[in-house]
Amino acid sequence: MEYITLKNSDLSVSRFCMGGCPMGGYGWGETNENNFLDAIDTAIGNGVNFFDTADTYGLGQSELTLAKGLKNRRNNIVIQSKFGVRIIDGKTVYDNSPQYMREALEKSLTRLNTDYIDIYVIHYRDDTPIEEVVNGLKTLQKEGKIRYFGLSNIQGEKLSELLPYKNLFVNFQNEYSLACRKFENDIQYVSNKLNATPLTWGSLGQGILTGKYDINTKFDSSDRRSREIYVNFHGEKLKKNLEIVEQLKVIAQNHGKTVASTAIRFILDNIQDSVVIAGVKNKNQMLSNLEALDWSLTKKEIEILNEVSL
Repeated sequence: MEYITLKNSDLSVSRFCMGGCPMGGYGWGETNENNFLDAIDTAIGNGVNFFDTADTYGLGQSELTLAKGLKNRRNNIVIQSKFGVRIIDGKTVYDNSPQYMREALEKSLTRLNTDYIDIYVIHYRDDTPIEEVVNGLKTLQKEGKIRYFGLSNIQGEKLSELLPYKNLFVNFQNEYSLACRKFENDIQYVSNKLNATPLTWGSLGQGILTGKYDINTKFDSSDRRSREIYVNFHGEKLKKNLEIVEQLKVIAQNHGKTVASTAIRFILDNIQDSVVIAGVKNKNQMLSNLEALDWSLTKKEIEILNEVSL
């Protein structure tokens, strides 16, 4: 396992972080809680100590499942959860207000069966002044309810408001993979300007980079990937992604690794001191992903993957 210390913190974390979105049990096809629990056990057994979740994943179910999986191992684990997304009258609303922040945190602490969250993350920004948001986070930190805080999914003009807060946030996460490189500049910008450790989600392109799918792949309506907004599985984007997968297969075979782990390795090698977040649904997926650790792609292989994905 590879570990790094998150910037502006004393947290040493594995460079692979288990993502909690599938554990919400919604929008990823058929899921089984026992499979998630096995995946958590497998992760910990192989040195993973970093777990990412959010109150909105399954409206709390992900946090409940993570707590069940961790059992009595909480003290050795870094938990990252998020706030700022709520459902009101069936509609998704962003809310960063200090009042909702505290309400959301208390509920997350209960579901996670813990007295504190290691990293509390702004899931998406709303129009609450950033100073109010930061002061709210600092208050919760002083109370010992959270240890550090981080950022997620912030692009464009919302980035500039963060410049006065260099060395305050420990990490920043955004979508990034060989199938989605449009936020690469934002990730590098935040990493450099705010001195925050870069994290990636969607690291396997919602699964397209695992090598399991082809041009004829269809998902039923219970799987969010059936919707065209999930572009990685539709139209010309799908064709482009399958070209990337063919290159990944060759490189993976050369190293004796899985296609998924090779896609993850590209991120670890291409974004310095990064952490990859990837959701898994079972033990076998976890083991496949963990093959990404403790080796590196060659310079030529990175060039090939850059050429096919840019």
